[in-house]
Amino acid sequence: MKVQTTIRVDKDKLQLSKEILSNLGLTFSEAVNLFTNMIVQTKGLPFEIRLSDEMLKRIEDVENNRNLEEVSFEELKEDISKCIK
Repeated sequence: MKVQTTIRVDKDKLQLSKEILSNLGLTFSEAVNLFTNMIVQTKGLPFEIRLSDEMLKRIEDVENNRNLEEVSFEELKEDISKCIK
């Protein structure tokens, strides 16, 4: 049984994704269904997720109380968004 769901994605990336998928002969909905099936089949994400060397160094610094500085919540959000783009 199929259900309808709502997701929030970046407007520009959605449009680019739809264009790419169209060239592959897929709709966005079909691609989401493929992704969902792959998650179930692999019992996880169907690709590897890795932290960058820079992020690993930052984590190590925090764990060892090195190179720490006071930052605002807004600065932290900006840093995080740069890392995930």
